[in-house]
Amino acid sequence: GHILAGAIKDVVTRYAHQSGFHVERRFGWDCHGLPVEFEIDKTLGIKGPADVAKMGIAAYNNECRKIVSRYSTEWEAIVTRIGRWIDFENDYKTMYPWFMESVWWVFSELWKKGLVYRGVKVMPYSTACNTPLSNFESGQNYKEVVDPAVVVSFPLEDDPQVALIAWTTTPWTLPSNLALCVNPDLQYVKVRDLSTNNVYIMMEARLPTLFKKEDEYTVLDKFLGSSLAGKKYKPIFPYYAHLSQAFRVLTDSYVTEESGTGIVHQAPYFGEDDYRVCLHSGIITRDQEIICPVDESGCFTLPVTDFNGLYVKDADKEIVKQLKANGRLVNAGTTKHSYPFCWRSETPLIYKAVPSWFIRVEQMSQHLVKANSDTYWVPDFVKEKRFGNWLRDARDWAVSRNRYWGTPIPLWVSEDWQEVVCISSIAELQRLSGQNITDLHRDSIDHLTIPSVRAGHAPLRRVSEVFDCWFESGSMPYAQLHYPFQNQKDFDDKFPADFIAEGIDQTRGWFYTLLVISTALFKKAPFKNLIANGLVLASDGQKMSKRKKNYPDPMEIVNKYGADALRLYLVNSPVVRAENLRFKEEGVRDILKDVFLPWYNAYRFLIQNIQRINQEESMSFTFNEETATSSNVMDQWILSFTQSLLAFVRREMGAYRLYTVVPRLVQFIDNLTNWYVRMNRRRLKGETGSADCQQALATLSTVLFTMVRVMAPYTPFLTELMYQNLKQLTTRPERSVHFVMLPQTRTALIDENIERSVSLMQNVIELGRKIRDRNTLPIKYPLPEVVVIVNSPQQVAEVTSLQRYVTEELNVRRVTVTADKQAYGVSLRAEPDHKTLGARLKQAFKPVMAAIKELSNEQLQEFQRTGHLEVLGHKVEPSELRLFFSFTGPGADQLALKYEAHSDNDVLLLLDVTPDKELQEEGLARELVNRVQKLRKKAHLVPTDQVTVYYATQGELADIVVKYRQMIETSTRTPFLPLDQLSGRVLAEEVQSVKGSQLTLKLTDHVEGQPQQQALTPACRYVRVQLHGLNPSNGVRGSTGYVLLENPAGENLLTLEKLEQEVRVLFGLQCRSRLYLCSDKGLQLTPAQWPTLHQATVYVSATPHLTSAPVPVKSQSAGLDCRFVNVQWKNKQGMLFLENPMGDNLPADLQPLVRRMFCLESASVTVSSPDNGVITVN
Repeated sequence: GHILAGAIKDVVTRYAHQSGFHVERRFGWDCHGLPVEFEIDKTLGIKGPADVAKMGIAAYNNECRKIVSRYSTEWEAIVTRIGRWIDFENDYKTMYPWFMESVWWVFSELWKKGLVYRGVKVMPYSTACNTPLSNFESGQNYKEVVDPAVVVSFPLEDDPQVALIAWTTTPWTLPSNLALCVNPDLQYVKVRDLSTNNVYIMMEARLPTLFKKEDEYTVLDKFLGSSLAGKKYKPIFPYYAHLSQAFRVLTDSYVTEESGTGIVHQAPYFGEDDYRVCLHSGIITRDQEIICPVDESGCFTLPVTDFNGLYVKDADKEIVKQLKANGRLVNAGTTKHSYPFCWRSETPLIYKAVPSWFIRVEQMSQHLVKANSDTYWVPDFVKEKRFGNWLRDARDWAVSRNRYWGTPIPLWVSEDWQEVVCISSIAELQRLSGQNITDLHRDSIDHLTIPSVRAGHAPLRRVSEVFDCWFESGSMPYAQLHYPFQNQKDFDDKFPADFIAEGIDQTRGWFYTLLVISTALFKKAPFKNLIANGLVLASDGQKMSKRKKNYPDPMEIVNKYGADALRLYLVNSPVVRAENLRFKEEGVRDILKDVFLPWYNAYRFLIQNIQRINQEESMSFTFNEETATSSNVMDQWILSFTQSLLAFVRREMGAYRLYTVVPRLVQFIDNLTNWYVRMNRRRLKGETGSADCQQALATLSTVLFTMVRVMAPYTPFLTELMYQNLKQLTTRPERSVHFVMLPQTRTALIDENIERSVSLMQNVIELGRKIRDRNTLPIKYPLPEVVVIVNSPQQVAEVTSLQRYVTEELNVRRVTVTADKQAYGVSLRAEPDHKTLGARLKQAFKPVMAAIKELSNEQLQEFQRTGHLEVLGHKVEPSELRLFFSFTGPGADQLALKYEAHSDNDVLLLLDVTPDKELQEEGLARELVNRVQKLRKKAHLVPTDQVTVYYATQGELADIVVKYRQMIETSTRTPFLPLDQLSGRVLAEEVQSVKGSQLTLKLTDHVEGQPQQQALTPACRYVRVQLHGLNPSNGVRGSTGYVLLENPAGENLLTLEKLEQEVRVLFGLQCRSRLYLCSDKGLQLTPAQWPTLHQATVYVSATPHLTSAPVPVKSQSAGLDCRFVNVQWKNKQGMLFLENPMGDNLPADLQPLVRRMFCLESASVTVSSPDNGVITVN
C-alpha cells in the first residue's frame, strides 16, 4: 500500500515537473502514536501504565525515538529503490519540536473558536494499546468472529415468577448491568415455556429466537412495550445493587425486531446507546462517578470481586458458568458476526466510557460538505458517496489518547478545573512557566507548572493526554512549515496544496482530518486535487498480513523484476480507480516480458543499426525531433500516433486520470514494437537504401526520444538508461531525462486519416494471423491470396494504399480489396450453444434453436456488431451463440475448400489456404533464414559482426538450399556455404530437424573471401569470475564474466578488495549482501594467492566456502571465451570486453570508456573502428 501510494505521488509530481511546475519533494514522517508504542510494548514486554511508570516516561520515549530513527533509515532505502524523487535532507518529522509547536497552535485556534470540549463518551477502546480510538479508526478493521450468545433472565421485583429475558454477545458487560430497554411501540408477550414451566416476557416478533416450534410455548398475554416502562427487576450480580435509581425497564426506539429477544440489557458505560438512554432516563448523571469496573488493559477491577483481574473476554465463560449456577441462564450458544478490531494490535476492541477531549465536528458538518464540494477527486464517486456520506454523518472527534509518545495536549488546568490555560507556543509556555524549553514531549514538559491567577490556589498542571496522531497528520499543512511562527508568505503561496494522494481508506483517516482542521481554521479545504487509490490485497483476496505471510516481499519483487515493472503494474491496475487489486507476481513479470523487453529491444535495435550505418558509411548519425518529417506512410503514422498520444497524455494527466493514461502508453509500446519496428525492419537495417534507412532511423529516434520523456514519470530507471544513449544523437544539454520538459504537441504531424487507415490495416492483418493460427499455417509459408471485404469505397482505398504491408505481414502473393460481399457469396450462419442456452431455456430451447437457424445474414451481422439479439421473446447472449461463415450460390463448394473466413465489425477476410508446392518450398527457405538468425542470436552477435554459416543436409531440403541460397544470404546478410568448406573458429552450432530432414549449422568467425587472422592476444591480465549459488540482478543476464587486473597494461592494478567491488558492479549485486571470492578448490581467496590469479577462475559465493563442487570451465589456454578488443593510445595498451558478463553487450558508443581508460575526459579524441581486434585512439 505504501509503495502504491508512493508510486502514484511520484508519477504525478514528476509529470508536474516535466510540465514546468516547481515541485517540492520534502518527505514527511509520521513518528508518533500507537504503531510505534505497540512495537516498543511488544519488545520490552510492557503490559500497561504501571510498567511505563516503573520504566519512566523519558526512557520509554527514548526507546520510541530510537525505533523511529531505525525505521526511517530503512524506509529511506526502500523509497529510493522504488524510484521516488524525494528530498530527504529537508524532511520533516512529527516528533520535531517545531512541528509539534505548530500542532499546539492549531489546537489553540480551535480552542479559541470554542470547538474543544472535555466529555465522557463511550468509545472504541484498545485494551492492548490502553487507549481509546476515534470512530474512524475503529471502522478500519472489522473481522468475522464467533462470540458467545446468551439469553439471561431478569425476574420482576413485583412478580419474581415472571422474568424479562435479554440476549447479549458480550456476557462480560452483565456485571455492569443497570437497566433493560424495550421498544415502546412494538408488541411484547408473556409466554410460558412448556418444557420448564418458566414464564418470560419478550418481543412477540422474536419468539423464534427461543422457541423452534409454536407448540413449545403458550402465550399468556400481549401488550405494547410502553406498558413495561418503569418496571423494576432483580439485579443479576450484587455489585451495584445499592443504586436505587437503577434496575428498571426503559424505552427507546433503537431496540428493533431484527435480533435478540427485543429486550436489550443496558451497561451505560460500555455501550453508546446504553449511555444515551440511561442518561436520558436518569439511571446515571453526567457528573457522577463513572461505573466502569474495567481497567486500561481490559481487566476487571473491584467491586467485581468474582472476576477481579480477569481479562473481560476471558471472563465470558466464567460469567456464563455463574449465570447457570444461579439459575439466570435461559439459553447459551454462539453467533458469527462482524466485530471491530484494533487496527494496530489486531486485538478485539471493547466499548468503554473514557474521559476525552473532543473537537466539535458535528456542528461543522455543512461547512465540511461545502469545503469538499470545492475539491476535485479521482475517482469522483469516492468524493460524492463514500466521503460525502461520511461528512454528512460526521461525529465529534476524540483527539486525546492516554499514551506517552505523542504531542502533549497543551492544556494546563487547576485541581478544581476552574482554570484552564491553552498554550499556543513554546514562547508562551516559557513565559508562563519561567522555564527554558528544548523539547515538547511529555518527559520534557509534564513537570512544568503555571501559577494560578487565584491567590492561595495550587499551580496549574498539564492534563495527562497526548494528541491522537491523526490530529498531527491533519495539521501537517501548517506544521511542516512551522506556520505561523515562520514561512508565512511561503504558506500563503502554497495553501491549499495542488495535489494529495493516499488509499481510499483515508476517507476516514488523513483526508478527513485534513479537511476538518482546515475547514475549522480557514473555512476551506487544504487541497485542490486528490487521487484515492484502492487497496492492494494478497493474491487470495485477503488483506496482506505479515503474520500470515500471504504476499511476497516487495523488495524481492523489485530486485527480481525491477522497480519500473512494479510501478507500472500497480499504476496500470484497478487500484488507480479506487478498486482493489489482488497482487500477483506474474502480473509484474508480464509487464517486464510483454512491455519492457519489446520496448527495450526496439531501442536496442535502433542503437545497433545506428552503429552499423555509422560504421558502414563513416558518418555520425544525429536527428532533430523538432523537424522530423517523412514521406513514408508508416513513418507518418507512427509520428502522428506519437503526437496524438502526447496530446492525450497532457489532457488526461491534467485531469489526474492515470487509469486512462497508462493503458494507452502500454498500447503505444505495442504499436511501436509489434507494428512499426516489425514492419520497417528492412528499412531500419539499410536494405532499402541509405536515404530511406536514415529517414526510418530518424523517425524511430524521434519517437523513442519522445517516449522516454512521456514514460519517464512512470518508469524512471529504464527511461534514464535509454535517454543517456539517445541524447548523444541530439544536441540536448540536459544530463538526465528527468530534467527535460515534456515536448509540446506538434499538431501538424497529426493525421487522423492515416491513423484510421493503419488501424484498419492492423485489423486485416490480425484477422489473417488468426486464420493462419486456426489452420496451423506458420507465417513463414506463403499463401496465394487474401480477399479483404470492407464496408465502403473509402475503406477500400484505405486498405489498398497499405496493401504492400498486408502482403508482407500475411506473406501472401496477392491482395484483393473489395466492398462487394455478394461477389464471394459469403454469409453468416448461427448455431446455438446447446449446453448453456439449453440449460437456461429448458422446454423453450427447441423452438428458439429452430428460429436461430432461420436468422438472416443481416440479423446476424447486426448481432455481431452490437451483441444484442432477441429470439421468440428470449434474449440471447453472445456466449450462447456460435457464428460461422458459409459460402452460398454458384461455386460455393469450391470457395469453401479454397478460402477460410474471419471477420470483425469492419472487415471480412477470406484467406486462400490452398497448398502450393512452390510456396511450400519458399516457406522452408524462410524457415532456414529463421534458423540462421536464431544461431546468430545464440552466439550473441550484433548486426555489424561478420561471420559465415556452414550447413549440411540432404534430400529435398538440400535442393531447396541450392535454389534459395541467394535469398537466404540476402535475408541474413551472412554467407551460407556447404559444411565441407568449413573454415574459422566455430562460435555456435546446432543440429536440427526441418520437415523430417536433418540440418547441421555451424557459425564461424571466418568471413568468406578474407584470409584467416591469427588469434588476438589480450593486452592486459585478467581473471574469469563466475557466480556460484547466486543470481545476477538489476537487468544483468549472464552469470560468467571477466575482470581486468590492470587497465591499461601495468597501470591501475586491482586489489582483492577492489575485485569484490568490480564483481558487484559486473553482476548488479546489492551492496548489503556479503560476498566471498573462492578459488576452484572451493576455499576463500587469500592475499597470498593474488599474484597467481591471472587467467584463473574465481567463484563468487554467499558463503566462505563453496557448498558444492564448481562447474568445470574450459581451459584458459584456448584464449578468452568472451569477445574483446585491445585499445592502443600512444605507447599504452588497454583492453575492452565487448560482452561482459557473457551475453550482455557493452554500449554501442565505446568512446566514453576509452576516455576513462586513458584519463582523456577533457581531450578531443577520435576512436577508430576495430581493425583486427585493435582500436586506435588519436
